[in-house]
Amino acid sequence: MRTLVTGGSGYFGEVVVERLRERGDEVRILDLVANDNRSADVELLQGDVRDEALVRRALEGVEVVHHDVAQVPLAKDRDQFWSVNVDGTRNVLSAALAEGVRKVVLVSSSAIYGVPDRNPVDASTEPMPQEEYGRAKLAGERLGIEMRKRGLQVDVVRPRTVLGHGRLGIFQILFEWIRRGRPVYVLGGGDNVYQFVHADDLASACLKADARDASGEYLVGTDRFGTMRELLEGLARHAGTGSSVRSLPFRATQLAMAATSKLGVSPLGDYHTLMYGRSMFFDIRETMETLDWKPQYSSEEMISESYDWYIEHRDEVMKRTDASHHRSPVKLGVLKLLELLP
Repeated sequence: MRTLVTGGSGYFGEVVVERLRERGDEVRILDLVANDNRSADVELLQGDVRDEALVRRALEGVEVVHHDVAQVPLAKDRDQFWSVNVDGTRNVLSAALAEGVRKVVLVSSSAIYGVPDRNPVDASTEPMPQEEYGRAKLAGERLGIEMRKRGLQVDVVRPRTVLGHGRLGIFQILFEWIRRGRPVYVLGGGDNVYQFVHADDLASACLKADARDASGEYLVGTDRFGTMRELLEGLARHAGTGSSVRSLPFRATQLAMAATSKLGVSPLGDYHTLMYGRSMFFDIRETMETLDWKPQYSSEEMISESYDWYIEHRDEVMKRTDASHHRSPVKLGVLKLLELLP
């Protein structure tokens, strides 16, 4: 089967590409970036998902599309949230319909739920995004759901926060502080319950979805998770560097995070500010049953694995200049002030 992965050079896209190769698919990537480690049997079309003609060419002869390209919260570019996550998605869906593609698996985001009124989030929870990235991802979802009426199978996969070996972004800041034995921080008591998903588990769910002869929406996360404080304390014990978990006042810190993000002096985006100190977790039972799928990693296992990978590959990571946001080191900006705390 010939399969296209948009964003196949990004962190999660790379994982999907490898799982498809293991399955025996003939894989093509559409991405702005050309990774040095791309397998020789994987075709690359280098370019922008917003280029309609290029997208149409990328979908020639393709049976399934895994649409993983996204402008993520770390980018903090509202115009590109919409042009990439909505206009780019429209290009992919329109070309998929025109080229007779069997199915598109569209990876969305839990950001579409904003701060949910209740947990766990399930199929009955109404999306209520509260910042621009979440709004754009929801708009992209709705394009896919509307396209079903025209005969295209479209799966919408909504993951919790993704972890796994090689996952960086803002986690790189956390891992670096723990490597150096520095304190790491929670908001308030850190008793907000927060769910993650390992990239391998997410990719497994996406491949299970693409094999079904039906469209669906799937909530994907681990089934073993706890509070933010428990997660970070567990990681500190795992690392053994003397790092400890400390509390910051919830409301004052959140206001400071929002202000410094808008001023462009913090690496954190609006969604990070909104959710870091709040609870969110999915009820994944329907996904598990429908896809005959089960997550393999707990939150503690996946963050420990991510940290260990960072320690092993830190020198390589710090030299990167043109990788995706989730595969690159992050500048501390105003967060460097936390290092001045006693």
